[in-house]
Amino acid sequence: DFSQSCRFPIVGALMQPRGGTARHDAVAWGYARQADSMGVDIIQNCEVTGFDVENGKVSGVRTSRGDIKTKKVGLCVAGSTTLLADKLNMRLPIEAHVLQACVSEPVKPLLHNVVTFGAGHFYCSQSDKGEMVMGGDLDGYNSYAQRGNLPMIQHVLSGGLAVFPNFSRLKMLRTWGGIMDMSMDGTPIIDKTHIDGVYLNCGWCYGGFKATPSSGFVFAHTIAKDEVHELNAPLNLKRFHTGNIIDEKGVGPKPWIG
Repeated sequence: DFSQSCRFPIVGALMQPRGGTARHDAVAWGYARQADSMGVDIIQNCEVTGFDVENGKVSGVRTSRGDIKTKKVGLCVAGSTTLLADKLNMRLPIEAHVLQACVSEPVKPLLHNVVTFGAGHFYCSQSDKGEMVMGGDLDGYNSYAQRGNLPMIQHVLSGGLAVFPNFSRLKMLRTWGGIMDMSMDGTPIIDKTHIDGVYLNCGWCYGGFKATPSSGFVFAHTIAKDEVHELNAPLNLKRFHTGNIIDEKGVGPKPWIG
């Protein structure tokens, strides 16, 4: 309904013809299988418990399954970034926040694209199984718990019903919360650190998944050559010390105040 008498008159829009959705688990397993075929060792159920640092250089990683000697470590662990940085006595301009999502019961094809409702902090798409995948804003408090609170789910679904009143008859199957590594200017950090051999790839806020190919490319370059790639040079850690942040609004993990 594009008329002026509709529930929410359309006064502007953004279209990305190349945009789409992907099954994140399938993408992750695809990367894992290819990496394994190229000789990469993937160790599951292995918790990092500490690091060995000697004279300002990393020399090993301590894990729940034994120690690993190494001269280089790449920290690329999303919401757990600050937990591992603490083990290196490294304080980062990162906050951990919970971002919830939920899915409905499967229904017949209804939505063939992704719809976002900025004023109501709501987004929605339909999975290949027919489930309506919905989410919205951060829970608004610091947490490492992979679960959220009911008021935020209520807020998200209220925004959804404002756009799609016909969703009111759907039953919710499950909800979950993911830990977001929110940087202070809403922009990622891909850089070397003051510890020789330790490299950072963090602060992706909501958008790390979509940037995986390019992020991985420049991060691999930074680790292999011990120098930043020209594409990630502006995404340095020192910008928070100098105040030369990328998002001048400076709202970081609290985008609702911008």
